[in-house]
Amino acid sequence: MADKLNFDQPLVEEAREVRERAYAPYSNFKVGAAIRTGSGKVFRGANVENISISLTICAERSAGVAAVAAGELEWEEIAVVAGTSRPTSPCGACRQFLAEFNPNLKVVVANQDEVFYTTTVAELLPKAFDNETYKSQAVD
Repeated sequence: MADKLNFDQPLVEEAREVRERAYAPYSNFKVGAAIRTGSGKVFRGANVENISISLTICAERSAGVAAVAAGELEWEEIAVVAGTSRPTSPCGACRQFLAEFNPNLKVVVANQDEVFYTTTVAELLPKAFDNETYKSQAVD
């Protein structure tokens, strides 16, 4: 895993702040995320639940969609903040989503009080489904 001490502290604070805006009336499991792009811009996202739980959007994808909508496709680091006492890393769907833009994206996992660890998407999702895998699929 990447060095726990080598992360963007202001990015973590952005994720902590936006976590408070999460819409989680069903689970009360609030998550905030902040992505720093190659241009240095930061995009924030919070999880948004729906009564039909499968329609819930995670904070990581929310932040990523905001970056894409702004034309920012080069991502360098994401901070993910949950209100748990144990580390809460991105779910599988978010890992695959993040890998689409940068498999080497640095991921900082924290809560409101501390940073637990840093890692990369590639470490969280080894052998991800990627463009090379897609191209190698036989077409009938």
